[in-house]
This record gives sequence, C-alpha cells and structure tokens, in this order.
Amino acid sequence: MRILTGIQPSGAPHLGNYFGMIRPAIEWQRKGEAFYFIADYHAMTTVHDPEVLRDNINESVLAFLACGLDPDKTVLFRQSAVPEVHELAWYLSVLCPMGLLERCHSYKDKLARGFKPSHGLFAYPVLMAADILLYDTEIVPVGKDQKQHVEVARDLAQKFNEQFGEILKIPQPEIRESVATVPGLDGQKMSKSYGNTIDLFAPEKAFRKKIMSIVTDSTPVEEPKPLQDSAILAIARATDDPELVASLTDKMKSGGFGYGDLKKDLFAALWESLEPIRKRRSEWEADPGAVGDVLQKGEEKARDYADSLLARVRKATGISS
Repeated sequence: MRILTGIQPSGAPHLGNYFGMIRPAIEWQRKGEAFYFIADYHAMTTVHDPEVLRDNINESVLAFLACGLDPDKTVLFRQSAVPEVHELAWYLSVLCPMGLLERCHSYKDKLARGFKPSHGLFAYPVLMAADILLYDTEIVPVGKDQKQHVEVARDLAQKFNEQFGEILKIPQPEIRESVATVPGLDGQKMSKSYGNTIDLFAPEKAFRKKIMSIVTDSTPVEEPKPLQDSAILAIARATDDPELVASLTDKMKSGGFGYGDLKKDLFAALWESLEPIRKRRSEWEADPGAVGDVLQKGEEKARDYADSLLARVRKATGISS
C-alpha cells in the first residue's frame, strides 16, 4: 500500500502542524510504503522571499525527521527535486474543466484572507493532483478541509483514464476523523495565515510567552471556567494526554484557579512532552550532511517512480512512441 502526504513550508512548523498533520502522518510509515514531500512549489504561491523559503524548507525537513520519520522505511523528498510533477500537471490541465477549479474552496479562502489572485493559486489543485498521481498513490491521509483536493485528483485521474486508457491509479482519501482541529492563540484554527501560531521548536522563553498569551474570557479566578470553546483545553486534548486533560478539566470546573495557572500547567506538560523531538531536531541540525543524504536518497527514489509513471503517460498521450 503506497501512502503519500506532504507539508507546505510556508512558515515555521507549529503545534497545529504537529498535532494535526505531522504526528498522524508519521504513523503511516508503519502501515505501508510512505512518501513524504515538502511542497515547496506550492509554498511559492504565498512565500516570495527566497531566503525565507529556503529556511522554511529546511525547517520542514528537520520537523519530519525530529518527529520520528524513519529514512530507511520512507521516501522523504522536496517537491522541487522532482520537476516531472509539472509535466504531469500539464497533461491533467488540458483535461481539467474550469468549473472544477472554480468550485475549489482553497482559492476562495485565500482571496478572502487578502492574498492576491494568481494563476498559481487558482491552478493549485491541479498541481496537487499531479503530486498525488505521479507516484501511483493509493492512500492520501487528509483532514476534512483537504478532502476536496483528493477528490480533484480522483476526478482528473478518471478523466485521463477515460481519454487515454487505464494509466493513472485512483487514490483514496483517508480522513483523519480522530484528529481534532488545534486552535491558535485567538481560538481560531491555528494557521500561519491567521498569525496565531505557537512554533513547535521555539525557545523555552518564547514558547512559554506564546502559551501565556492564549486568549481567554474574563471569568474571575474564584469561579468555574467554561469548558466549551476553551483553547487551553482543546490544545491539551490534542496531546492525547488524558491526565493533563483531566487535571485541567477538574481545575476549570472547580474554580479557584486563574487562567494563568491553567496556562502554566499546559506549558509545563507541552514542554516536557516535546523534549524528545527537540533533542532529535538538534541532533539532525548538527549533521547537515546526514540530512542531505536522506533527501538525496528519497529524491532519487521519487524520481525513479516519476519517470516510470511518465513513460506510460507519454506513450498513452502520443507525446512519445
């Protein structure tokens, strides 16, 4: 079973990335042949500073390795190291109905957030479909908000196969129902677009400051705190630490504890639980040669798969004999 998932390096990895995507994704390496890619081409739709992009790519690679990705069991690569993805995107583009792209919510969402309209933003789902289809992917783990991208890939693969024969494998989305949305500092979904993130690898002082700045209501110290829509409690639940959740819940129900006390408890638990990945990140960061070797190995494998698929596509479309 071939599984593919990726992360867009549009900023420093944050808790939402970790709990919502990276940690669940790492689990897939135990279930099949797992491909993990850094979607740097996609990041260019919003990141236009080359130095920032390079730093973000490096941080994303280190995050995967620090969080437990096993280079011997997986294929880790940068999207840009497999330029063949653009060739497949073109074959898909000539079959893609405009209406299909016009219905995609990702473009509308970004415009609503103030991003400038561009062809890259509009055609984003076609390139993502190529990312998925280029490796004969069978399973794509996604959150509910990303399901539409897999549906576009399925639609385009079916259109291609109807036109040129059964060449492309039809992928299946694996919806991560159990993964809760991680709220940011303001209670909205944690997202770089909202500027409400808590960086996964921030230094202790900066990490503590972020946790202590989580927005709360004005309930007095002595009174019970509302459990519903509590960002503190939601972040605690994302850790899968039942003792932490139970402790915070009890304190919120009983009253006598201020939000500052609750945030201190959350910080202490998070800081301790993330210690192993901080340590692994430091080890990988200290050995850039080893990181480079992992990427080279993964990128060579990815290109081999891409070349094999494109040979079939070129022949089927008449581009080659």
